[in-house]
Amino acid sequence: MNTRVSARGPGDAPVRTSVVGLGWAAKSIWLPRLRQHPSFGVSFLVEPNQAARADIPHDRAGTRLLSDVSELRPDEVDLAIVAVPNHLHSAVACRILRMGIPVFLEKPVCLNSAEADQLAAAEREGDAMLLAGSAARYRADVLALREVIERDLGELRHIELSWVRARGVPSAGGWFTQRQFAGGGALVDLGWHLLDTVGPILGPVGFDQAVGTVSDDFVNDQSSEAAWREDAPREPDTEGDVEDTARGFLVTETGVSVAIRASWASHEPYDTTRIRVDGSAGSATLDCTFGFSPNRRKGSRLVRVRDGERTEIPLPEEEIGAEYLRQLDELPRLLADPASRGRTVEEVRRTIAVIERIYRSARRARIGARSTRAARMVPRSTLLNSERLRHA
Repeated sequence: MNTRVSARGPGDAPVRTSVVGLGWAAKSIWLPRLRQHPSFGVSFLVEPNQAARADIPHDRAGTRLLSDVSELRPDEVDLAIVAVPNHLHSAVACRILRMGIPVFLEKPVCLNSAEADQLAAAEREGDAMLLAGSAARYRADVLALREVIERDLGELRHIELSWVRARGVPSAGGWFTQRQFAGGGALVDLGWHLLDTVGPILGPVGFDQAVGTVSDDFVNDQSSEAAWREDAPREPDTEGDVEDTARGFLVTETGVSVAIRASWASHEPYDTTRIRVDGSAGSATLDCTFGFSPNRRKGSRLVRVRDGERTEIPLPEEEIGAEYLRQLDELPRLLADPASRGRTVEEVRRTIAVIERIYRSARRARIGARSTRAARMVPRSTLLNSERLRHA
């Protein structure tokens, strides 16, 4: 199976790229891959924090360090990769789009539907293109799963998505675990990747029904933190206020059900991602691990079941993070295709709408649970007296 795609020829000039935000995602994911990719040249790095700028090794290729996106010019930049903290994603991307510079925005692309509308407006006003991080779609094992779905499963009935870490909570006290900055916890972070895999499977469908629950058993437990992320140390007396686990159940307009679970931490021994798809003619299950955590099972496994017969589908071996390089292969073609404009916003609207509905359902469930607990604490004599007064 060919898992690499590139739209650039050997004579094409590299895409002049600016990376905005020099946090973990930029330094660990994007900069190393951009610098090794022949289709890209890193022209600018934008970071308002002077200490973060100083932490970047000297670049002899002529990359310039800037302190604000206002210093970018559309005649010098072909693409801006925005990897700032979540609460700044939409605002920073909108500023750059309105300057006429195409933007590749890390997930979560936005934190609510209002921000999705703002991104759509900025894309139109700047006559620029918005693209988004969709690394999970570019994994070789996910691409193989999609081939099995299209070839062997018939009419789709149910999809089960889960990304469950054993220990992987971002450091409490950092912006990742603060709702005002992150927009949410594991659902916004891991759940966005899971939901992003649904689009190519089901197509652009909406959801008639969406319910969900959240919990925070691990989010402030220091032993559950993701040491491999090298987050800033926990601030004293500071706690996270987001969920570490979210569960949702969705039903599409066409009657396909989708179950989703996203967990930063759990009682499991390894970090595991699972995608199971049931169809009228068979089922397929992919067991793997998304992301960069070293606490993972080795390799990926894809199994198809039909009429009681299990068949393991061979999968190519690839390095952790290869999906990000594969997405870079595809970006030049997307930038050159006018049909790409507006497509990202429509997908983002569907994703954030589902996330919002799961959070609303979870809030209602928590309010109901608190009311039930409060009622149980009222003395029975008080309830009996209230009942007598009501009927008096």
